[in-house]
Amino acid sequence: MKFLYKRKPNRKALNIQLAVSVKFYFTPVLRRRSSMEKEDELQRLHGKVSVPRDGDVEDDDPLVLSSQALAALQEFLADQNKPTESTPEAGGDESEKVELVTEDWRLSQFWYEPETAETVAEEVVTLSQRFSGCRVACIACPTLYVYLKKRDPSLHVQLLEYDMRFERYGSEFTFYDYNEPEDLPLQLKHCFHIIVADPPYLSRECLERVSQTISFLASPVDSLLLLLTGEVQREHAAELLGVRPCVFKPLHSSKLGNEFRLFISYDPGTRLGGLEEDS
Repeated sequence: MKFLYKRKPNRKALNIQLAVSVKFYFTPVLRRRSSMEKEDELQRLHGKVSVPRDGDVEDDDPLVLSSQALAALQEFLADQNKPTESTPEAGGDESEKVELVTEDWRLSQFWYEPETAETVAEEVVTLSQRFSGCRVACIACPTLYVYLKKRDPSLHVQLLEYDMRFERYGSEFTFYDYNEPEDLPLQLKHCFHIIVADPPYLSRECLERVSQTISFLASPVDSLLLLLTGEVQREHAAELLGVRPCVFKPLHSSKLGNEFRLFISYDPGTRLGGLEEDS
């Protein structure tokens, strides 16, 4: 493992970078594990970090962290669990606060800018008025879940997310791994009127699996879809889900280099800037 520095690093900086790099390397392995295996895998990170030989990973020897690197890793993970400072609140009661934890780039988490989250949340609330007892599913977009609960605390919203830190949302949280697109509670099948999805990766394979989840969740009578993903997925999104881009463009607080778009399955009129005209 090789690092380049502009100036001589201190020992703590080296340990932190080593620890973070180790976590980054093993994150794809953890994402492929089932929810039951995940807990065991994370426990192993508190001592010896090793990867078993299976169809996905080949390694000759287990990787062992020094005590200093392990301490730096644990400090880094603890920091990831801290709520963000700009957490919106649902209602005005401190006891009803809906917190958004710090984004974890190792899980491909990048939170929306407040203006983006507010705009999409407002659109969903507007759409919800079309349905009696409207139910909304947020697939891998916890930022939107938080802003929806801020905008309308009474709205029934279900968050489907891989990150177990969001268990704090109680019954409105469902563990979700896009590698198992239909491994979900049966009571969620075909019962959502509005689905908002933000696939964690910009690949056709990921979008195909998330599309299966959308089909599993969507009400067969009437449902609306909002898909937030990269411009590079335009053709795949149209082919798999029949969605079109609107003029409004979502932005992330981390200023990602990839251009992101909001694709929708309906005509918004003048909202969201309207549908983008075909070139």
